[in-house]
Amino acid sequence: MIASVAVAANPLECSLQTQRVYRCGVLAKSSKFSSSQGSLFLSSVISSTYGRLLAHSPIHIKGTEMWMRNFSACTQILKKERVENAVLIDPSVTGDAIRERFLDFYAARGHEVIPSSSLVPDDPTVLLTIAGMLQFKPIFLGQVPRRFPRAVTSQKCIRTNDIESVGLTKRHHTFFEMLGNFSFGDYFKREAIKWAWELATEEFKLPIDHLWVSIFKDDDEALTIWRDEVGVHEEKIQLMGEDDNFWSSGPTGPCGPCSEMYYDFNPEKGMQNVDLGDDSRFIEFYNLVFMQYNRKEDGSLEPLQTKNIDTGLGLERMAQILQKVPNNYETDLIFPIIEHISELIGVKYMELDEQAKLPLKIIGDHARAVVYLISDGVYPSNVGRGYVVRRIIRRAVRMGRLLGIRGSEEGEKGGAFLQSVAEVVVNMSSRVDPDVKTNTGRIYEEIHMEELKFVRTLEKGEKLLELLLTEALAIGNGRGEVNPCLSGKDAFVLYDTYGFPVEITKEVAAESGVLVDLEGFEKEMLLQRKRSQAAHSTTNLAVGGTASELSTKIDQTEFLGYSTLRISAAVVALLSNGTLISEASKGDKVDIILNRTPFYAESGGQIGDHGVLEAQDENGNTTNCSVDVKDVQRSCGNLIVHKGIIKEGKLWTGACVNAVVDAGLRKRAMVHHTATHLLQSALKKVFGNDTCQAGSLVAFDRLRFDFNLPRPMMDNELTRVESLVNEWIGMAVGLQSKVMPLSDAKKAGAIAMFGEKYAEQVRVVEIPGISLELCGGTHVGNTTEIQGFKIISEQGIASSVRRIEAVAGPAFVEYSTLRDAIAQNLSSILKVKVENLPTRVAALLDEVKATRKEASKLRVQLAIAKADVLASKAMVFGPAGVRILVGVVEDVDADSLKVAVEYLLNKLGDPAAVALGSCPGECKVSLAVAFSPKVVQCGLQANEFLGGIACICGGGGGGTRNFAQAGGKRPEKLVEALDKAQMDLRTALSSCN
Repeated sequence: MIASVAVAANPLECSLQTQRVYRCGVLAKSSKFSSSQGSLFLSSVISSTYGRLLAHSPIHIKGTEMWMRNFSACTQILKKERVENAVLIDPSVTGDAIRERFLDFYAARGHEVIPSSSLVPDDPTVLLTIAGMLQFKPIFLGQVPRRFPRAVTSQKCIRTNDIESVGLTKRHHTFFEMLGNFSFGDYFKREAIKWAWELATEEFKLPIDHLWVSIFKDDDEALTIWRDEVGVHEEKIQLMGEDDNFWSSGPTGPCGPCSEMYYDFNPEKGMQNVDLGDDSRFIEFYNLVFMQYNRKEDGSLEPLQTKNIDTGLGLERMAQILQKVPNNYETDLIFPIIEHISELIGVKYMELDEQAKLPLKIIGDHARAVVYLISDGVYPSNVGRGYVVRRIIRRAVRMGRLLGIRGSEEGEKGGAFLQSVAEVVVNMSSRVDPDVKTNTGRIYEEIHMEELKFVRTLEKGEKLLELLLTEALAIGNGRGEVNPCLSGKDAFVLYDTYGFPVEITKEVAAESGVLVDLEGFEKEMLLQRKRSQAAHSTTNLAVGGTASELSTKIDQTEFLGYSTLRISAAVVALLSNGTLISEASKGDKVDIILNRTPFYAESGGQIGDHGVLEAQDENGNTTNCSVDVKDVQRSCGNLIVHKGIIKEGKLWTGACVNAVVDAGLRKRAMVHHTATHLLQSALKKVFGNDTCQAGSLVAFDRLRFDFNLPRPMMDNELTRVESLVNEWIGMAVGLQSKVMPLSDAKKAGAIAMFGEKYAEQVRVVEIPGISLELCGGTHVGNTTEIQGFKIISEQGIASSVRRIEAVAGPAFVEYSTLRDAIAQNLSSILKVKVENLPTRVAALLDEVKATRKEASKLRVQLAIAKADVLASKAMVFGPAGVRILVGVVEDVDADSLKVAVEYLLNKLGDPAAVALGSCPGECKVSLAVAFSPKVVQCGLQANEFLGGIACICGGGGGGTRNFAQAGGKRPEKLVEALDKAQMDLRTALSSCN
């Protein structure tokens, strides 16, 4: 292409060619530099091309020199186009400005500005952060005391239950930002409504005639405030029912009416017969929830003692309104991403029709979701949050295919385009989440790997589609059908498993003369949507539960376990099966809450302490009552619950106890926890600072550490990590810990524990010169106390997530002793020195391998010999003269049976059908069927045919239309199964010509 551009006669003639080369250059190098550097890329390529032309084609020199003189003019055409197409936005209404103005507005009204929490919520009832209020849920429930009466946030959110609507509507997204102001028992309805109106009309200067309001039909208080105090015309206040304007967290719990603000894009249409649900005219941009009731089990409502405010204003929606664009996608929050995609494929977005814009919108939306999810530690996998990421990435890749972005799995061009799109998202992320740019390495790596992996899946899907179309044609022709049809179920499998849009399936099928059952496809899609929606519930804020009630009545437990393992304490609550009790006796399982404790409660990956509670009499003397504590957990903030069994005597609420931690087990936990910090530092040193924790376990017998790495660790890397940890252990470094503000800890470079939620004051554990982490766990005083460190396994647990298990301290000594004993035992059995064990074992394995290979060869030869005996029993049947052979081959395994069937099919020629069975062992059946091409053309398919035979023997299997295998567990039914095979073949082939 460069050469063709080089001989162009003038700037006008070369413009189209230049633009194509320019865009290809941007696409090919998009992971390295931005499109604005395209001219530099072209200059270097043209210089190289010019040199080759000079050497090989002197006749082109004059034309090339002319092109070089005009090259600047050609590239200026592109730059001019970019400037002309650019959307100029008032700096006061950019997405970043709207976010800051909202936060500043409420900060000026006494609200504490709280940063966005992670997309991975500290809440087991919710898969991902789906609402701005989620991080305040414990405050709303009264589980933790409020640290401030008012708060304002800009929260990152993910929702995928409406993923099919992304791009189709003006407002649906998988990733979005929810601006919100919150009151925790402070101001209520009047202030919330007045401030919302002031924000809209004075801060954002929305015209009053464009604003509408909805309220719950029975909320007279809200109606009065909107109408009489704010001054909204009553005709512009719509009363709505419970489905629309009454918020609840579930069947029970906090609930209350809500009020919504709408923007009217066409106020000239008047106020008669208005439907606020009309997306073409209205957009809801602000929702005010008045949390004033508690719904009881019987459905009745009771007023909450503390009334709260929870609001949400969609940043993308407000940006659409203020930037005066037709949808959220064309705001500056998303459009730069779409513009980049347009450049990759060489189109102008604004010139496309709505259907052509759809894939670009979807990719732009999904790229944001993927970048922020991976940055927050969610990696592609087949379960939970990981499946959400994988599905979003694959959907974006599918849209790329619709746009014509294709390529090989090696990453050429369309084989991996999402990383370049992600780079645009990352460059826009500073004001949303500053941590994103520090995580770019793993973000890009995960996206690139997952995309290439899916490209391979797509290629498999293409092969499957080809196979399905061939089979559909064969079946259709066999039945005399004019229009063969691909089933809706098959189309859905291609869509759901292999990422094929049904549009592509339909187009390819049409080329082969095959229809697609679109109605059946839609039924399968509907079933999938129902499954998806069932998995995405709303945030559960149910009030109730003994622990929740206790948190409002008793003080938080004071933890003293950093400095002592034994203290006197008082029993402030005693529970059995979640119910408060006054006393418990020998054998009872109980949960005990003390006023203070030395027991460490499970958190940060470290398991809870074990130990005993010994009751005291009024004089402080130990009684015969003792409780064996086997688990310690936190509940409702800082209530520490000791779970155990009463071994002797009775325990009662108010009793004084000696709380004694098992010192030996605590030591093991401390050793493993400090070793975990050393391990993370070693991994960062070997693989880079992008390496981050994805989970951990600190137990008494081992430690477990999950981290991001897209491949298995090599032996030399394992050795290097292990050596670093042991080197630091030997350096006898003293540990230091101190409490400081979270902001100061982050500035100091402290590493946060994956999935943990931190207060404003945090504990920082430092191993000087080696590690600095936010950590509330227990640790040794000096690294020499760890004694030694050994990695015992390294494996993958999810896509791009590896897991190391290791031992340290006493567990390290036990592990080393056991391994030594095993080695000595093997040395004795094999009669070699320990150091020669690897060589001896390798030799034995080679011998076994050779013996198995020879045995397999003999089994195949035997199977063929037995098959030869059967060949003479083949029968010719039907008008087509098909040779049918059905029989039993005794004592042949599945692999040998396969060889025998293929051998007989080749020997009998085409047309032929072979079905063999064998009983290779007790309660085992092997079946194999093979059909020649002409038999398949008659409408028979080996995989379908064998299914009905195998079920008789209590088994099943699979294969292709030409060959299939199955297993079973009822040898006594083998003859019956083969008889059916004989009969079915005759019936099916009786009319085959």
